[in-house]
Amino acid sequence: MTTTGSSKTQAPGSASAFYPPAAAPRGIGVRHKVLGMSVLLAGVTYLDRVSISTMQDQISRDLGFDLVKMGVVFSTFYVAYAVFEIPTGWWADQIGSRRVLTRIVSWWSAFTILTGAAFSFPSLLGIRFLFGAGEAGAFPNVARTFARWFPLRERGRAQGYFWVGAHLAGGVTPLIVKSLLDLGLHWRQVFVLFGSIGFIWVWAWWRWFRDTPEEHASVSPEELAYIQSGRPPFESHSNSVDDWRRLLANRTAAGLCLMYFTQSFGGAFYVTFLQRYLAQRGLTGTEGAILAGLPLMFSTVADVLGGLTTDGLTKRFGLRIGRCAVGGSALAGAGLFTLAAAFTASPIWAAVLIALGGASSNFLLGASWGTCIDIGLSRAGALSGAMNTSGQVGAILSPILVALVVKHFDNWSAPLYLTGALFLAGATCWLLVDPTKPVSD
Repeated sequence: MTTTGSSKTQAPGSASAFYPPAAAPRGIGVRHKVLGMSVLLAGVTYLDRVSISTMQDQISRDLGFDLVKMGVVFSTFYVAYAVFEIPTGWWADQIGSRRVLTRIVSWWSAFTILTGAAFSFPSLLGIRFLFGAGEAGAFPNVARTFARWFPLRERGRAQGYFWVGAHLAGGVTPLIVKSLLDLGLHWRQVFVLFGSIGFIWVWAWWRWFRDTPEEHASVSPEELAYIQSGRPPFESHSNSVDDWRRLLANRTAAGLCLMYFTQSFGGAFYVTFLQRYLAQRGLTGTEGAILAGLPLMFSTVADVLGGLTTDGLTKRFGLRIGRCAVGGSALAGAGLFTLAAAFTASPIWAAVLIALGGASSNFLLGASWGTCIDIGLSRAGALSGAMNTSGQVGAILSPILVALVVKHFDNWSAPLYLTGALFLAGATCWLLVDPTKPVSD
């Protein structure tokens, strides 16, 4: 058995785990720069997800798609993402996040560019499937990175800031895309431009990042002692079938997966068909672009506050309350906001309520991904991958079901009823979660 980090670590659920014996070094540490690189990664991955949604009318017009075909295109990406999520998380646990994330973002950049080369429905389906297969595992790899680079007391806020990158990029993308189209760029050219950005990140990441602070020459002895003193040791383990069965049969893992299914179902609606919903209610042009990005813009605040809240409550009351109270209340609020939007006559107020629902659903990200790190330990990549895979199943079903529900009922409020009800169901799943018990117990 081999370990990395402190040999004497407090139990994850105890308050003393949040007060490591080493004081936090002053100033900007290497771990903060790791966080900064991760935030940029999150932003890069959301550029494509939101840009294809923003340009779906132009793509549909040029390639001859209807609403249902576009829904299938969206879902195809999430199908591949879900299939390859756990294997990629496991792969990172074996060879490290530095190499895996370098491959993922290189693949992301290439297939963002290739999306602009699609010439038919089958070609776009093939490109989007391979795109999802290659991008899968990005976020579990970041969770794995945080497990090694951050002490327990900083993990919730680290996850919160990470998601700010994703949601800020997603929130401003509709306006950026509209501006580029207004300047005369074709939708194909927009994909080429966005895809080129990822290669810059890959070059910087490969040159500078290391899988653990112990390997990074720039980490000071004080920062290393601080990280190690607040971090559980990582034990070597086998990868037997029994290990995987124990991981996936864990009650907390099941609760996280069920909860994240509902959260991602709603999240997929915001980045696929929200702009079309707003257009059906008369909100188009710049106004529509701003409101379409509003759920993700509001989420940037929720990401930070959610991360700070889960760490603050954990520091005071322990992991169970610090993670579960935040997660459960966030989804309950998301459900109520979304259902209220469905009953609101004013399209602008409906858009604001939907945005509040989206922000509330993302308030839990620090708690949910933090829990994966808390209990996953050396399996943090695999457990995060399992949770995110369940989320991708929700994301797969969301575009297709939204399109079919709208077509059947001829009413764009119908998806809001479904999404709101799922959020409320997801809130109850947090009753199954116990962040104080590692999956090895």
